Amino acid sequence: MSTRTPISTRTPDRTRAPGSAAVRTAVLWVPDWPVIAAMADGQTDADQPAAVHDGRRITAVSALARTQGVRRGMRRRQAQECCPELVLLTVDEGRDTRTFEPVAAAAETVVAGLEVARPGLLLLPAGGASRFHGSEQALAEELVVRVAEHTGHECQVGVADGVLAAILAARASCVVPPERTRAFLDPLAVDELVHAAMGDRAVAEVATLLDLLHRLGLRTLGDLAALPAADVEARFGRLGTWAHRMACGQDVRPPVRRRLEPDIEVGCELDPPAERIDAAAFAARRLAEQLQAMLLERSVSCGRLRITARTDAGEELVRTWRTDAGGLGGLSPARITDRVRWQLEGWLSGSALRGSGGSDGSGEVGGSHSRSRGNGNGIRNRNRHGHGRGAGAGTSPAPAALVRIGIAAEEVAPAGAEQGQLWGGASGGDLRAHRALLRVQGLLGGDGVLVAALQGGRDVRDQVHLVPWGDAQTPPRAADRPWPGRLPEPAPATVLVEPARVEVLDVGGLAVRVDARLAMSAPPVAVRWAVDPRGTAPLGPDGGPHPVVAWAGPWPMVERWWSETPRRRVHLQVALADGRALLLACTGGAWTCEAIYD
Repeated sequence: MSTRTPISTRTPDRTRAPGSAAVRTAVLWVPDWPVIAAMADGQTDADQPAAVHDGRRITAVSALARTQGVRRGMRRRQAQECCPELVLLTVDEGRDTRTFEPVAAAAETVVAGLEVARPGLLLLPAGGASRFHGSEQALAEELVVRVAEHTGHECQVGVADGVLAAILAARASCVVPPERTRAFLDPLAVDELVHAAMGDRAVAEVATLLDLLHRLGLRTLGDLAALPAADVEARFGRLGTWAHRMACGQDVRPPVRRRLEPDIEVGCELDPPAERIDAAAFAARRLAEQLQAMLLERSVSCGRLRITARTDAGEELVRTWRTDAGGLGGLSPARITDRVRWQLEGWLSGSALRGSGGSDGSGEVGGSHSRSRGNGNGIRNRNRHGHGRGAGAGTSPAPAALVRIGIAAEEVAPAGAEQGQLWGGASGGDLRAHRALLRVQGLLGGDGVLVAALQGGRDVRDQVHLVPWGDAQTPPRAADRPWPGRLPEPAPATVLVEPARVEVLDVGGLAVRVDARLAMSAPPVAVRWAVDPRGTAPLGPDGGPHPVVAWAGPWPMVERWWSETPRRRVHLQVALADGRALLLACTGGAWTCEAIYD
């Protein structure tokens, strides 16, 4: 299969619109990769017609099956009618990704810092590589030859401005000259946008958008690019903006290059097993000094620090910490040792254990906090609490001594190559604040300083997740997933620690009530709240009533309706005459102010 794919150069006669932001990108595409991956994995032979299906439709077709009339999107029975001897293979993303790694490694011998968009498709920076190899034509030819020599797979390479143009250039095996991207894209059908969608969900969303564009009479990419960007965003939203930028030959985001620097990891076996925190911390100190020496020797820094510990019962805990701006200031041996000690203390309280059997990857366990201060307290007699998710939900991890400690530097990059902050480097005040927070953590432990992180949820309070400062743990609920009943954007700027009791009044001065169907008895006209004798109140000393000039809602919310303790509430947004905007909630007939908008 190691034949050489011809590369042609197409020279359109139109220039791209000025002012567009696009990166000169090379794309390496292996056609029909899911089928080729199955062949490489020994699931079928190259001389048999084969296709991959997801249980509903054909998603990939081999060249031999295509000659028999089999096409993507066909139903399985329809494909078998076209080719009775067709070999049907199931979708296996793990297989596709695993077998594509040799192709990516072969491409990395030509261009450093590539991005795997999906198995079968690579995005590569073309600027510096094309200058090194003499031209973009020479770069494309070299990539084709290297992949064929190392893997035996045929591939096609295209170069253009922007991701979509580069992908379509690869499918046509051509090089689009600089500043000619719009001329290359304009006559193409708008359906070509689907090739730039990464992932099944994105493909489904783009397909829906394409159906709408066809019904509106937008047939080509040039028709879409000719529309004003502001009008497209107002009509089609985020997905329309993405499609318009792709049609204009622009990039939505900078490419995410795959790094070549491996993680640096050190570890040691504890023999005899450590049953005291001070013994484990002493071993961690030696590992921290060894890790820092390796970073200095290689002239690199890291963005994250991963600490692992394993017990003689086979249980493992993992915690990842962010470093201070990626510099060595956050990786001194003393600070690394503190983080190891905090992690062990969290294990004692059952807050970070991840068992070896079926962990969900979060590295977290809920539990009470009986904190050891690293003063020699034993490990065995303190682990009495917690309900481990990895070792089995609802079970307490067995007391055990530590048999291994490991420290790894992740997101390794050359020293000084970190992305600068938007407003410049850290100021003296920022550095002093960092040192103060580290000092407080040293006194109180890793969980002594908490910061708020965004997580998924419907209520404004449910969306706040407190994590230890500097800890890079993932929130337990993903914020990008759908949350039916969630309050609309924008989110309030200030969420009150304790909701303030308020009264919502109608035009007659009577209280607005919410009935069993979560509907209001009357439109809100005014809001007032109680003020204590000292004249203080969370919402201000003037208790009102304050006139309502605008309001939105109500938004009913019913949670856990099937349980014995269902949660029913109504949210209401009101704008007051003094310029303030409040988020109100009614639960059990009582109104409270939950948050304040800017």
